[in-house]
Amino acid sequence: MASADRPYRVGLVIPLQGPAGIFGPSCEAVVEMAAAEVNRRDGILGRPIDIEVIDGGAPLWQVAADVARVLRAGRLDALTGWHISSVRETLTPIVSGRVPYVYTSLYEGGERTPGVFCAGEIPWLQIAPGLAWLRDTLGLRRWFLVGDDYVWPHGSAAAARLYCRELGLELVEEVFVPFGTGDFGPVLERVDRSRAQAVLMLLVGQDAVLFNRQFAARELHDRAVRFSPLMEENMLLASGADATAGLYVAAAYFNSLATAGAMDLMDAYVAAHGPDGPPLNNAAESCYEGIRTLEALHRAADSADVRTLLARSDSVGYDGPRGAMSMRNGHLQQRVHLAVAEAHDFHVIGVLDPIRT
Repeated sequence: MASADRPYRVGLVIPLQGPAGIFGPSCEAVVEMAAAEVNRRDGILGRPIDIEVIDGGAPLWQVAADVARVLRAGRLDALTGWHISSVRETLTPIVSGRVPYVYTSLYEGGERTPGVFCAGEIPWLQIAPGLAWLRDTLGLRRWFLVGDDYVWPHGSAAAARLYCRELGLELVEEVFVPFGTGDFGPVLERVDRSRAQAVLMLLVGQDAVLFNRQFAARELHDRAVRFSPLMEENMLLASGADATAGLYVAAAYFNSLATAGAMDLMDAYVAAHGPDGPPLNNAAESCYEGIRTLEALHRAADSADVRTLLARSDSVGYDGPRGAMSMRNGHLQQRVHLAVAEAHDFHVIGVLDPIRT
């Protein structure tokens, strides 16, 4: 039984190293602000939130050991954070049924572990309508797919194959590269030879940054459009303005969104961290949603018991930076926007209509 006189301890699993380490500082800064907001509203179940950061960019065995250690020590009431799907699959057996786990990253879909709540985008909300929009608006029908060689890109590629068949598109080639690839020369040669009109990028963090730079250096942006469900402001800045022409992105949040909730978040973030704080981006904002989701779950259940949280989860809803959020079958329902890169920022084109194939 949790004691009301001690903090509600949240393990924040975010990458502090590796290709996805580019997201870490922004994620930590946003969660610090989110925890302060919730604590001003009397915390969770009357207990102030206390955050313990765990490096989700470490080797999988180390992440698992770190989470198991804080759980055994009684320092873990909930788990959340942005991290890759391989980390999620490693952690679910450790925490399932013991503490709630709000996984905030976009992912390949299909997570059904009891006590795991998914706050991120999934392929039928991002990839399917993005492909349809690019077909109908730009006439793009011939696609090349490149992804990192792990769970999310493979699962998303399987979904993309289905979407391409249903939408009458041709997926001419798929290539998967090791996580942390530095030289995309051989892949780009295959893109060039394929005569693809567009490239579906399923690359994470620094891998996507290097791909963008090398893609532009070969002047392939003059011949092919890029489309990604994972490209945020840090990655855009690191890629450079000359490397992002013709880059389209589908996501539930951009820091250029002109919604009331998004602007409120930006104002609060700048007030908390100043104009020179780590850039507010999709990965970081997803961690904000993770804290808000934990708060909403506990408010709906009035309990810390995982079974009670599960039983009441479909009644969870709140308004946030992404707009109206509601939970169904352990997944937050949300709008996804399409944007195009413009130098170091995103121009949001509009909301994508979900397509079920």
